[in-house]
Amino acid sequence: MTPDADDRAPHPTEDMTADPFRCVPPPANAHARTRRCGPFTVVEVVGEIDLATAALLAEHLDAATARPECDVVVDLRRVDFFDCSGLRVLCRAETRAGGHGGRLRVVSDAPRIRRLLHGAGLLGRFAPLSRVPGENE
Repeated sequence: MTPDADDRAPHPTEDMTADPFRCVPPPANAHARTRRCGPFTVVEVVGEIDLATAALLAEHLDAATARPECDVVVDLRRVDFFDCSGLRVLCRAETRAGGHGGRLRVVSDAPRIRRLLHGAGLLGRFAPLSRVPGENE
């Protein structure tokens, strides 16, 4: 099995063949929840995202990026720890959103997230916003 084999595995959120424009977010879990904020789908991430919890984030991002021209904002402001497993999920979701004519952006005011993105060479791809667009400060 190759390292990216799980990328090819069917995801429950992708089995929407009856109505491909329907995007029902999965139930909130201990690490992610999905909500709407105007035209944006916001995936709020909480706690530690690592190898053990990245799939909980992935199920929300898979659902959020399933529709054409999706505009997804990943809110990382309540994240305590984020490693390469989380980065992999973000990259996959951003590629998927772009493939559907949409986009994915991240929100974080934490210097550690900026350092992680910079160290991984992803700061240009995921330049963090300071807040979710359209939300009151």
